[in-house]
Amino acid sequence: MPIMEKQTMLPKVPVPPLKQTLDTYLKCVQHLVKEEQFKKTKAVVEKFGAPGGVGEVLQKKLLERRDKTTNWVYDYWLEDMYLNNRLALPVNSSPVMVFPKQMFRDHKDALRFAAGLIGGVLEYAALIDARALPVDFARGQLAGTPLCMEQYYRLFKSYRYPGLKTDTLEVQMDAASSAPRHIVVACKNQFFVLDVVANSKQLTESEILSQLEEIMTMAEKADEKLPPFGILTSDGRTEWAQARDALTKDQTNRDSLALIESCLCVVCLDEPSGLEPRDTNRALMMLHGGGREKNGANRWYDKSMQFVVGMDGICGVVCEHSAFEGIVMVQCSEYLVKYIAAGASKMARSSSIRKLPAPRRLPWKCNAHIQGLLTASGDRLQRVVDNLDMDVFKFNVYGKEFIKKQKMSPDAFIQVALQLAFYKCNRRLVTTYESASIRRFQQGRVDNIRSATPEALAFVIHFSHFDSNYSHITDSEKIRRLIDAINAQTNYTIAAITGMAIDNHLLGLLRIAKELNVAKPEIFCDETYLASNQFVLSTSQVPTTVEMFCCYGPVVPNGYGACYNPQSDHIIFCVSSFWENTQTSSAVFVKALNESLEEIRDVCNRKPISWADPKVYLTHVE
Repeated sequence: MPIMEKQTMLPKVPVPPLKQTLDTYLKCVQHLVKEEQFKKTKAVVEKFGAPGGVGEVLQKKLLERRDKTTNWVYDYWLEDMYLNNRLALPVNSSPVMVFPKQMFRDHKDALRFAAGLIGGVLEYAALIDARALPVDFARGQLAGTPLCMEQYYRLFKSYRYPGLKTDTLEVQMDAASSAPRHIVVACKNQFFVLDVVANSKQLTESEILSQLEEIMTMAEKADEKLPPFGILTSDGRTEWAQARDALTKDQTNRDSLALIESCLCVVCLDEPSGLEPRDTNRALMMLHGGGREKNGANRWYDKSMQFVVGMDGICGVVCEHSAFEGIVMVQCSEYLVKYIAAGASKMARSSSIRKLPAPRRLPWKCNAHIQGLLTASGDRLQRVVDNLDMDVFKFNVYGKEFIKKQKMSPDAFIQVALQLAFYKCNRRLVTTYESASIRRFQQGRVDNIRSATPEALAFVIHFSHFDSNYSHITDSEKIRRLIDAINAQTNYTIAAITGMAIDNHLLGLLRIAKELNVAKPEIFCDETYLASNQFVLSTSQVPTTVEMFCCYGPVVPNGYGACYNPQSDHIIFCVSSFWENTQTSSAVFVKALNESLEEIRDVCNRKPISWADPKVYLTHVE
């Protein structure tokens, strides 16, 4: 059966019952706000959900929207999560995948790697165009369900245009045969068009290598050097929209922009960073390029896929996140890394190279106004660079095999450990976001698992030693609280992946109210609702089968980003925060996380879990 035919068989995203969402919302927030505030929130929620009230009117309209659309939440979610966000893409929005460290002997070695990478991209893009990728099936909870493949078709055909108030995501989904067959190569802050098809024949990797060598030679010509226009794409979205408006007044700039906007992908050939290639430094170089003094301008952030090949072996991919989720980035990255490894010796044996037209440097016209914009964008990027506190931490004591032996879900276990680590640092829990894929449904993206459950709070209080009332808690009681927390996390995960979480639903009700031009319902003006959407802890599991890891920045100024990759015998955590905020420290959080994981293991080892105990029920093991 063709892939696309299978996709239409997927169900639509459901609209949860109104009462169920409102009850869950109250349960999610009660233990995170003061008692007085909660009383007010409860009254507001009850009024919203009352028979014949505004909630029922909005729910009815949302159900009508579900009947009329393929995916009722998709546009609402995309605008709310990404397109309306005015923050700069690097650090704040674009996740990165850090490839295994490469040992390049010289720049020719690095270019060979880049040529292999481009060869892999062309092969993967051809599979996508032919709709020949095998269908993904769910793993972990409710394993075996087929998943929507739509996101793959946006990998190389998406471009995010900046707007003054809201961005636009454009996807060239049709006309695979007439798709543009060029990539853009960034080198020394200059941009070059590399045609990957010549005389109707795709370039071989040897030919691509010769073109990359030509680009490197051209980039070194000081007399032809143009200002670093890529830095503009690193700016806030409104600032970049204003700058793009100034750029497009000139036809030369319009033509150059059109070529970048229609390319298959961007390949960034980076200068050596001058930093020790530790995991943390490699993550930083992917996230922001080190600012304008390093490779921060050697980027074009609006393009969905930017592959970075550093001359010092720091390599990876930067993704514009509005088009697809992390798992799609992982699948593509793993395909490419395996492709490069399998073809490492191919180029030496390949046949002679055709005479090819030279790559073209993209020209730009600059004036004093645009020069001022370039300087301002560079200043703002530097502030982002100086503010990011990143700590990539490899926990080597155990990995998911130990967790599975406890008959627990590795993801739920790690989420509970993150809650304990945060509690150790702050003596409280905060609103937490964990992305949950809803690709079981047509055009499904994500909803949110709210991991700071009441059961997680009970667990961290019983497990930590901050309250003398809990200093004599037995291991049996700790294990019971751990299992309660893991079961609560697992149950919420299942609700989220089956379309029954609360965040998308509440957003839908809010947007329907706006469309109906009714006064914004009080529930959405309430202090609790506003606070519940400030995700101080933003987390995501991004597992890989090859040696690489994903990372991103925090989503609020006083928050943490925590991406994790559980392997058999270790877990990689990428913890980010902002230096400017004195309440956060990535190193302090990592220390607390290490302690938490070890303490939970010690209790599990001292008090093996008895699954015969009626208080304990088996959580699904991933």
